[in-house]
Amino acid sequence: MPSTTSRRFLRPAALIGAAVLAASVAACGSADATPTATPTATPSASAPAPASAAAGVLTIRDPWVKAADKGMTAAFGTLVNDSDTDVTITGVSTDVSRAELHEMAMKNGKMVMQAKQGGVVVKARSQAALEPGGDHLMLMDLTRPVRPGDQLDITLTFADGRTQTFTAVAKPFTGAQESYAPGHGATEAS
Repeated sequence: MPSTTSRRFLRPAALIGAAVLAASVAACGSADATPTATPTATPSASAPAPASAAAGVLTIRDPWVKAADKGMTAAFGTLVNDSDTDVTITGVSTDVSRAELHEMAMKNGKMVMQAKQGGVVVKARSQAALEPGGDHLMLMDLTRPVRPGDQLDITLTFADGRTQTFTAVAKPFTGAQESYAPGHGATEAS
């Protein structure tokens, strides 16, 4: 037969154990929620945007610049418009070069790079890709080499006069075979 002393301590010990278990479960629950809200999490439709992006006109996902020693290069990424109105980018600037909004277009049966007339429109509640072989931010007459790993601040100007600066990381890239050389040369088919 169990002693009265062991019964007296059994109930408080069980209550303390339950309290410790509840506290640890609550702590695990909040730790599990944290990674989905961090900027390093994989972007998804349900993940909140980083605080710096929330203050901007657009969210810029995965921004990057093609590394280059001299001449021209380009910046890319995905522009996300979470607002209820269309947004038009009319200009771009950076401290390493003069810059323009560019597109690849068919001209006389060839793909050519040219300034994008009217700017880049990002429709309400949608996204637009800046990518090799398509719309991109052209960086011309580089004042210094852009090496893999460099971080460049790029400022977008919008039709309503607002601006937004984001940081893009330089990386090597050989795809799409665009010619980022003087004269905005035609590309060769890949």
